[in-house]
Amino acid sequence: MARPGRYETLAMNGRRFWMILAAVGGLAGMGLLAAWTMEHRGHWITGMDNQIVWGMPHVFAVFLIVAASGALNVASMGSVFGRAAYKPLSRLSGLLAIALLAGGLCILVLDLGRPDRLIVAMTTYNFESVFAWNIFLYTGFIAVVGVYMWVQMTHKLRRFQGLAGTVALIWRLVLTTGTGLIFGMLVAREAYDAAVMAPLFIAMSLAFGTALFILVAVGLYGHAAADMIRRMGRLLGIFAAAVLYFTAAQHLTNLYAAEHAGVERFILADGGAITSLFWVGQVLLGGIVPLFLLFTGAQGSRRIMTACALVILGGFAQVYVIIIGGQAYPLEMFPGVAVSSTFFDGQIATYGPSIFEILLGLGGVAIAGLIALVGLRALPLLPAAAALTESTE
Repeated sequence: MARPGRYETLAMNGRRFWMILAAVGGLAGMGLLAAWTMEHRGHWITGMDNQIVWGMPHVFAVFLIVAASGALNVASMGSVFGRAAYKPLSRLSGLLAIALLAGGLCILVLDLGRPDRLIVAMTTYNFESVFAWNIFLYTGFIAVVGVYMWVQMTHKLRRFQGLAGTVALIWRLVLTTGTGLIFGMLVAREAYDAAVMAPLFIAMSLAFGTALFILVAVGLYGHAAADMIRRMGRLLGIFAAAVLYFTAAQHLTNLYAAEHAGVERFILADGGAITSLFWVGQVLLGGIVPLFLLFTGAQGSRRIMTACALVILGGFAQVYVIIIGGQAYPLEMFPGVAVSSTFFDGQIATYGPSIFEILLGLGGVAIAGLIALVGLRALPLLPAAAALTESTE
């Protein structure tokens, strides 16, 4: 097992570090510029309208928020479940969780059109709304994980790691449940309104967060973390299978109910790009192919990294199908009655993301990257490579 205290800051050539920081910061700046343009010119320059009110920025934001919860998997495995092999990377796990959540929340705030109005949401609460719950869950998550990292980094407090880790584990499960219930409690949309959204989002968080963490670990340690990556690769396969299982449960239960037949036919067969993203992006590339890579043949780092990249791409496709596909299907205003008007009632909505939305989403990813880079450079969060080898012996 790795000896406590063997942690260091990011060891990278100064010029190389500043070049990477400048590149990531430039992308974040482009995201801020896109948000400024959308605020001053209005959301008419985006692909969003009064039918598709949550667009590509929300796809990026929800993906990052869900992945933030899953990025804490490694810390939970070490502190809560007593798996010593994962303990050296617990600090990195906490930093990535905070960075990803902050990046996702930045996108949501900047997409409001009037970010200064956030003060209203922070001071006026409607506790009958799941959105109000999530304000406390998101900010509380950052605080809880921050305390968790402080406990890990303070020698006198290390005896409380198990307790702090357990609180963080419970909080992140509740947080992801709350995110899933944003859709599960939205009864007006036939594609949502399902209790299975909560466990589905928990499974998504485990898969997305683990995939991102593996890629970051490989980027930081390369072959020195090979044994750890193989362990996590097996976990990723289980999480990817869980996502497929709950996705199947969601659609099979909807197919059983006649009232959802129309929206299921749209998602699964007649939705054009949405249907293609579901079957090719989400199910095949994001689920079946990673399972094949992770559970067949020799588990080399290249296969695992490929599986991680596919899980992430499939995750974006899945969130896109949930958010955009769920809104594109028309609202059932009067069940059993045909509705027609000049406001496109009863018609499938079309949506094409603008460059401003894409840049804003990428800007949120860049903000998460900036937080991670600065945190790794300023704080001793990375175990020495030898510690990883010792922890797997």
